[in-house]
Amino acid sequence: MSCAAAETLQQLAAKLRDTRGIAHKRDIAGVMDVLAAHGVAGATAVPVGDDCAAIADSDGYLLFAIEGFVNDFVAAQPWFAGYCGVMVNVSDIYAMGGRPVAVVDALWSRGGDAAVPVLEGLAAAARTYGVPIVGGHTNRRNDREQLSVAILGRAKKLLTSFDARPGDHLVAAIDLRGAFQEPYAYWNASTEAPPQRLRDDLEVLPALAEAGLCAAAKDISMAGILGTALMLLECSQVGAVVDVDAIPRPSGVPLLRWLSAFPSYGFLLSVPDARLDALLARFGEREIACASIGRVDSSRALTIRRGEASVKLWDLAQEALIGCGPLQDAA
Repeated sequence: MSCAAAETLQQLAAKLRDTRGIAHKRDIAGVMDVLAAHGVAGATAVPVGDDCAAIADSDGYLLFAIEGFVNDFVAAQPWFAGYCGVMVNVSDIYAMGGRPVAVVDALWSRGGDAAVPVLEGLAAAARTYGVPIVGGHTNRRNDREQLSVAILGRAKKLLTSFDARPGDHLVAAIDLRGAFQEPYAYWNASTEAPPQRLRDDLEVLPALAEAGLCAAAKDISMAGILGTALMLLECSQVGAVVDVDAIPRPSGVPLLRWLSAFPSYGFLLSVPDARLDALLARFGEREIACASIGRVDSSRALTIRRGEASVKLWDLAQEALIGCGPLQDAA
């Protein structure tokens, strides 16, 4: 490989490690240390660290998740922040092979009409995704708008972050029919799309789980495609080599910006050879861009490749990202 190609890839890796999304995920490890020291984690069907908590019941699994939003985003784009409150929680439920049941919100705001755009965004997304808002908490005597939203769902069969296996394909499925919510790194393929199409596109995930075509998946989060891959690999105690040029990407979007982006519809899946074609066909039927972007291995490191150049982005054997997974539980 050329020295220039290797240097360029090293620079890309360094910039990715310094992104805000990765920094937020690294903060989780400190939280996990405190909770583990006090032994307060409850027994669930999967360890802490997945997109949702999953609690087994007689008909499958109850799924719980919650999302909070940074103050500068809520202040700058209150309607879209409210919309995302439902949208990202719905995505977490589907990433686990489930279907959403209902959401609740916690909204702090100033008085007067300050909270109206946030509430209107919440209501719009609830209608779009067909998920009712059934309660929550409101405080209208705060000094700013602050938002968190929680969701309840149900799954018949789980997709988890703990079931990627060496030899699997690492597959990215992303809806490219959108645009950036400028100036942010949010790829919005939701607010202008037909609601029924959005719901049917998401239905692919539980259908994959129930058909046995996939066992491991994760919603692409604010950590971006590779940050999300790291979380999946950490929970499954595996590694991977990813070809960054194989990642589905909209025309004209710079690679670094895309690798740091949070898509409104984006999932990573770990898929055995024998099931790859059938899985790709499911997304293809919905016109969702989907491709194998690399292979899972036993290295416990994420290596990125471009042409002949390759760089180790993160060595999970040396440094955890989120501090979750079986090794954390056994420590």
